[in-house]
Amino acid sequence: MSKGQVLVLGSNATQLGLRSGSTATVGQYLNETAVPALALLDAGYDIVLATPNGTKPHIDAGSDTKDHFGGDEAAYQRAKDFFASHPAMNDVRTLKSVVDEGLDGFVGVFVPGGHAPIVDLMQDRDAGTILRHFHAAAKPTALLCHGPVVVVAALDDAPAFRKALEEGDDAGAADLARDWIYSGYRMTVFSASEEKIAEEQVLKGELYFDMEKALRSAGGDVSVTDKNFASNVVVDRELITGQNPASDRAMADALIEALDRAAA
Repeated sequence: MSKGQVLVLGSNATQLGLRSGSTATVGQYLNETAVPALALLDAGYDIVLATPNGTKPHIDAGSDTKDHFGGDEAAYQRAKDFFASHPAMNDVRTLKSVVDEGLDGFVGVFVPGGHAPIVDLMQDRDAGTILRHFHAAAKPTALLCHGPVVVVAALDDAPAFRKALEEGDDAGAADLARDWIYSGYRMTVFSASEEKIAEEQVLKGELYFDMEKALRSAGGDVSVTDKNFASNVVVDRELITGQNPASDRAMADALIEALDRAAA
């Protein structure tokens, strides 16, 4: 018997604009999607995947490697098979449909990373509605790597906040975030120093803003590790955030622990 349904918010973004005017091809990270999702299934929970337009997320090519699975070929292949063929990864809902049908039946929510969520989910109105529901109900809310920046979708005008970040308008961004529901929460996110490496080696260009600055501008109490790509998970009330791809299993464990505690 299922312990309950966890809602997974996926991204449909495949292109990310860079400061140079060029774009980079992006997507969700395979391990950040599959490792927590499989851990939830193994722990007895069901998962429901929803995206802005109701189509399956694109997996970032840079994540399609066993390197993100500790070199474990079997774990890598299990993740690939899961994403390709598991019903939960193919019966995709729209964010709007899950909002319209009601969120009370979900016991938790999870947002994977990769650069894609900072394009669409970060400023998606339905994602904001979902986050506000889980916050008000104090239900476990877990976000990984770049996923934590999606919490700004809960702002009254997330697109304007994102635009202020792109324009370097720190005062304007802070003003737009005055009533943010996560103000003062402790959290982590893909660090500015990790982003520099990603910009140089993967994106081949500079982002308009880094994730640390985005969350601090909104009022988050952001902390990251001194060592790049070291696992780091921060838990504050219902909010569970993981810093980078290496945090996938630790974040999943923290989420499952919170879900089990809430059920008990």
